[in-house]
Amino acid sequence: MTEELDYEQARDQLAEVVAKLEAGGLSLEDSLALWERGEALAKMCDQHLAGARERIESALATAESEDRK
Repeated sequence: MTEELDYEQARDQLAEVVAKLEAGGLSLEDSLALWERGEALAKMCDQHLAGARERIESALATAESEDRK
């Protein structure tokens, strides 16, 4: 998947996928395609959150080292 979405876009699309899967009434092929899309979107969300976590940890480490000076 070459599509780049920000966190909010990926999260919103993932919520739509989940709602469609929960509603049911889809063919097996459509359900599998949605499941795969959901997995890709969840991975995208995880990557965004991991990046945010790293930025926060870095900022906290910098603040702590400046406080020690």
